[in-house]
Amino acid sequence: METLEKIACAECVEVRRCYISAGHNFFGRHGKPPGENPIVEVAEIECVAGRGLRGDRFFDFKENYKGQITFFAWETYEALCRELGMRDKPLSTFRRNVITAGVDLNELIGQKFQIQGVHFRGTEECRPCYWMDQAFAPGANEFLKGRGGLRAVILSNGILRADIR
Repeated sequence: METLEKIACAECVEVRRCYISAGHNFFGRHGKPPGENPIVEVAEIECVAGRGLRGDRFFDFKENYKGQITFFAWETYEALCRELGMRDKPLSTFRRNVITAGVDLNELIGQKFQIQGVHFRGTEECRPCYWMDQAFAPGANEFLKGRGGLRAVILSNGILRADIR
C-alpha cells in the first residue's frame, strides 16, 4: 500500500485547527523584534496548487517554495505543554497553518499524501528556532527539535476544513 493511502488518508488524519496570517512575525526577522501580524484561526483554508494558502503570508512567496503550507501535531502540543507546565498558550503561538492529530508528520517528509482530498508532498521538518522560547516558553525550542512540524508543497487545489472539538 502506498504512503498516500496508508498514512495520510482522510480517515486517519484529523484537522483540528486552521490558521493564516497576512504577515511574518519571526521569519526573516533575525536581530529584530518580532512582528505584530496576527495569526487568524479560520474554519477552512483554500489550498492553491504550487502557490500556497490564499490569504497567507507565504502565498506566491516564491516559485516552488517548500513551505507553501505547514502542519503541526496536536500530540506534540500536548506533550510540550506537559513538559513545560504550560496551560495558557494557544496553538496559534507556533504559527503553523494546520494542526493535525493522528499522524506522525515526520513520516511524511519526502512523501506524497492527501488530507480531505487535497494532495501534498512533504518537503522537510518545519524546524523550530530560538523564537519559540520567547513565543511559547523557555525550553520550547530544544523540546521541539525533531518535532517542529512539517513543511509541504500543495499539489492540488482544494479546501481543508477544521474539525474543531
